[in-house]
Order: sequence, then C-alpha cells, then structure tokens
Amino acid sequence: MNQNVRETVSAKEAKHGQKMIELRIRFWTNTISDEPEKIIPKHAWAAGVVRIESNDSHGIKATNPKPFNSLPEIGAVIEKVLIEHDIKLHPSRRELRYRRAS
Repeated sequence: MNQNVRETVSAKEAKHGQKMIELRIRFWTNTISDEPEKIIPKHAWAAGVVRIESNDSHGIKATNPKPFNSLPEIGAVIEKVLIEHDIKLHPSRRELRYRRAS
C-alpha cells in the first residue's frame, strides 16, 4: 500500500467475505422473448444497471443501481458508483509497469 495512504487511513480487521468490494452488473432481459414472462436463455440487452453491494467492513451502504444504455458506458457508470462511495482504487503492479512503458 502507498505510504501516503497508511498515514491517513488506519487498517482494520475484516471478516471472511467482507474483505472485497463488490459491484454487480445486471443486464436487462425483458421483452426479448415475444412471450410475456418468458426469457430466451443467454440473451440480454446491451443495457442494464451497476450496483454496489453493502459491506460493513468497508463502511459501504448499497444505494440505488445506476443505469447504463450501452456497453461503452459501463466503465463510466462503474467510475461514478466508486466515486459516489468515496472508493479509491490503487493501480496494480502490472498497471504501473504498463504506465511506465508508455
């Protein structure tokens, strides 16, 4: 972890299942089938919602899902959800190597 982060935030214990931050992406499947109340397996619209799951260890409370209307929008909606919950992402070692190479 970055030294600056250690100085401003203290680490704490987390139970198994509470260590990760979980986002869920859900795709709409309604009206793909011509028959009401039926679906076509493994078919969905390229639109849906992104939601964050509650996590007491991280102090995250679930909020209303944020919609997206196309696949290219998913990244922006994920970013919006993370910002809304004040979640800071740290680059992985692989990403840091990629950034240095470019």
